[in-house]
This record gives sequence, C-alpha cells and structure tokens, in this order.
Amino acid sequence: MFPSPLSPTAGAPTARRTTRRRALSLGSLALSAALLAGCSTGPAGGSGSEASGSTDASATSDATFPRTVEHVYGKTEIPAQPERVATVSWVNQDVALALGVVPVGVAATEYGGNAQQSTDWFDAALEEAGGEAPEQYSEADGINFEALAATEPDVILAAYSGITQEEYDKLSEIAPVVAYPEDTAAFTTAWQDSTRLIGEALGKEDRAEEVIADVEDQVAQAAEEYPALAGTTFLTGTVDPAAADQIYLFTAADNRPKFLTSLGMELAPVLADNAEAEDAFFLTWSPERADELDSDIFITSATDESVTEAIASDPLLSKIPAVQDETLVVQTDQQEVLSTSAASPLSIPWALENVVPDIAAAAEQADSAE
Repeated sequence: MFPSPLSPTAGAPTARRTTRRRALSLGSLALSAALLAGCSTGPAGGSGSEASGSTDASATSDATFPRTVEHVYGKTEIPAQPERVATVSWVNQDVALALGVVPVGVAATEYGGNAQQSTDWFDAALEEAGGEAPEQYSEADGINFEALAATEPDVILAAYSGITQEEYDKLSEIAPVVAYPEDTAAFTTAWQDSTRLIGEALGKEDRAEEVIADVEDQVAQAAEEYPALAGTTFLTGTVDPAAADQIYLFTAADNRPKFLTSLGMELAPVLADNAEAEDAFFLTWSPERADELDSDIFITSATDESVTEAIASDPLLSKIPAVQDETLVVQTDQQEVLSTSAASPLSIPWALENVVPDIAAAAEQADSAE
C-alpha cells in the first residue's frame, strides 16, 4: 500500500477488505484456470534447440496461420503459431502468460522488480500455470539483442514498448516482431490493446477477450467496494523538492490515469487544460504554479518516506491543494508504482488489492472534508 503520513491509512472497514479479497480470489482462480487450460513454454535456462516449447492443441486448434499483424512500423507476418515467445520492455510477458504462453525470454524487471527481478504477480501466475521461469536479459543499457536471440524465439512481443524503427529492424532479423499499435505513443499502449494485439499474434483472440472481461469485471467490483472513488478528481505524478524538475504530471495518455479513471475517478481538469500534446504521457510543472494543481487527491511516487516531509515543508510545493488538504498519497514501493504505470492483466488484480485501498482512503478523506 501507499505509506502516506499526510493522508489516512486506515482504508476501508475490515468487512469490505475481506469482500475485496474474496472477489479478487475468485477472479484469480478464473485467470489461473485459463492459464492451466493451455500453456506453451520453454524450460528455464532454455536457450538453444533443446528448449522446445509445447502447445495444447485443443486450446489453439481454431487459430489460422500464417497471419499478418499490423502495428506502428507496418505489418508483420507470423508464419505459424508461435511456441517460443520472447518479450522486451514491461507488460508483454504478463500478457503472454495471462493468455497461457510462458515466454522463453523476458527483460529483467530492474525497476519495481522483486528479488528475482520479476514481479509478484508474474511469479504467482507462473506458479499457478506450472511453468518454468524464462531466461532474463538486462535492458538497463537498451535491448540486449544477443541474449534475446539466444532464446531462439518464434516471435518477439513489443506491444507495450518504446522501440524505435532501428530497434524494430534489428529485432526483425531475429524473429517476427509485434511493435506497439499505430497511432499510439511509446509506452502508452492500454493493457486491453496490448492484450488484443498479442492475442492476435499468438492466435489466442478468444482467450484475450475472456481475460479482458475477467479483469474489467474485477475493476468494476473494486469500484463498487470503494464508492468514494466515483467522481473524485486526481492528479498523479512525481513531486520531489530535490529533483531537477520538481513536479512531473502524467497525462490521460499514461496508464496510471487510465487505470484510475476505470475505477470511476476523474483526471483533474487543470491537466487537460495544460497538456500541449495529446500523445505525451507526462509534462513538467513549475513549482511557482503549485497552487494551481487543484484536485481532490494527488498520487506521487517517491524514493522514500522522507520526501513526504520535504514536500510539506517546501514553501512552494506545500501549496499543492492536496498537500494542504492532507490527501497527498505518497508511494515509495516501486512494485506498487509499476503495477499501475505498466498495467497488465496480471498486475491490475494485484494493484486492486495492494494499491487501491490507500487511494480510496484519500478519496474518503477528500469527500468528508467537503
């Protein structure tokens, strides 16, 4: 959860939290059943020909190949249903696993990852599916083409990414590549769009729609559990007195606001009024105009809890209305940040349990102050 000394931390009553967990457990069981119904994978340590994948034919017999998938860099022909799947960036490995395919290679989660440089939601789904951990390669210095190629993929998934034309061309020398959708900015692909695009590439369109419906149902249940969220205006970004740019704000193009609006919240009008480019996922804001950031709550990520006190004592940042109203929600857990910034069918149920309660508590605080 968000540790936030400036906002309530009690969250909803125990009975409501129990109901929330029960609903999430049912949704997780449904998703696990889908995973177990048909799973393709290569063993851990699976670079080389001996790590061949396997596919449940009964789950994929209706898929027709070859097929052509369209994306921002044109069209990619996929000659046969992929069994060995490699991914870059975030989200893509989650979607593949949610659709019943365990990737043979994934980018290590170096921001927001757990001790295994993975995520708790991916590891839980992998365990439920009975799959083996994929090979990992670092993207700290960019795409590791050599390590990715060593996994011998049939397809490379980049539906959520910011790969350039040059990177796309180089990856295409390894295997067919599915880049992010046309008319979508880098790193802004909605999780539903990533799921549909990857479902199309893997010949699992029906399962993609089932997964989307299941996760959207869990989001709807969370909105019912926390009625204070409905109509609550919000801003989300980064506020840090020590940073070169002290205020970053995420726009409607970013997955964080997309997730919050799916819960019935409303992005504060001040952001839409000042966004210069529709496809930009963030903008910087002058601290001298901090008092203009009018919203019921403000969600910010921070390196540690000391930032909260620093914001409150800063002569300019302390004028942010949510700081003055004690409805600033400060998030110091990187995995919590990742669960909504790189939202996926696996991370969203986790975020509903681990992130939303503190946001709802701040919304209740804002509602009671009116």
